[in-house]
Amino acid sequence: MYAAIAGLKTHMSKLNVVGNNIANVNTNGYKSQRTVFRDALYTMYSGGSNGTTTTGSKNPSQIGYGSQVSSIDLNMTTGNYSPGNTMDCMLYGDGFFLVGNKTTAASITGTNPATFKALKLTRVGDFRFGADGYLVDGKGNPVYGFMNTGVDKDGNPQISDQLVPIRLPKVDGKTIKYAVEKDKDGKYIALKDAVGHEKPDDDTSAEVELPFASLDSISIDTKSGRISGTVKDTDTVVTIGYLAVGNPTNPDGVTHEGESYYSCSDGAGDLKVTMLGGVAADLGITHVNGHLDKGDKADADFTPNAKAAIGSAGSTTLYTGGLEGSNVDLATEISEMITTQRGYQANTRIITVTDSMLEELVNMKR
Repeated sequence: MYAAIAGLKTHMSKLNVVGNNIANVNTNGYKSQRTVFRDALYTMYSGGSNGTTTTGSKNPSQIGYGSQVSSIDLNMTTGNYSPGNTMDCMLYGDGFFLVGNKTTAASITGTNPATFKALKLTRVGDFRFGADGYLVDGKGNPVYGFMNTGVDKDGNPQISDQLVPIRLPKVDGKTIKYAVEKDKDGKYIALKDAVGHEKPDDDTSAEVELPFASLDSISIDTKSGRISGTVKDTDTVVTIGYLAVGNPTNPDGVTHEGESYYSCSDGAGDLKVTMLGGVAADLGITHVNGHLDKGDKADADFTPNAKAAIGSAGSTTLYTGGLEGSNVDLATEISEMITTQRGYQANTRIITVTDSMLEELVNMKR
């Protein structure tokens, strides 16, 4: 009877997992789960022997105490492509988009990769630029990546190694002005425009007065994750920034946070920040937050290896114009639901039969 009760509990747990999978058959970016059973403890009815000179060997006889749930695993295979909006993104392969809030960037440091885990992981790339100029997902969480902070004398964009929320550049008349950089004390360092000119150190008003640039034809490059757009007033194509990709050591060990978000908690290992197509090496940025802030050690004492390296996302590719669908196989889940139901019914039958046998035993006295 107790073995059957254990079977009832495990089958109910599996039915919960199957029901959740079926409920999310059309949820974008959802990763299906499976339940793995293991048999429970055993009692020794009679021990085994290796045999003697006159008798043969004997196998042990044991009675089991039912089943138990061993693990509930994630299936991280990529789902199908679902066409959608222009800014929608889908990752094919390993990795997650990184999202957080606007203040999370302040806690991220390249010397402590564990701080990367403050960011949420998601496979749902329903991106858009919000009213405040930040690139956000469907829940309004800013998307993290590497920003353009200006251009050099040859007009090439200068990409910062700071992992920050991606936002639109600002505009002063017809001059594009990029992100304000601050030192560790929160003081303004520079505001670079499209030709590399810097804002005066004592001018701190421009950051709040400048409006965001009005861009159209915003696109995301599928090979590198480069986000670019065209300035409406000048028809100039500008680089906004690059998407970052998070790669946990064990992708199957991430923890569900709900609403299509995961966290790189215990079981997932370290979280490595990467860029698509190995573009980090082409841009000359090799380490997350690898530059020296004012007040840090001199450049001669700087050791890049002390910072977390920006790796390549490997074979992971980006698709735009659509979202990743659920990887739930409905036919498999329906089959699992039927077998789980039958297993549950069989265990209830064991309890019924055991009850009848006990009833007969009690009635023997009559």
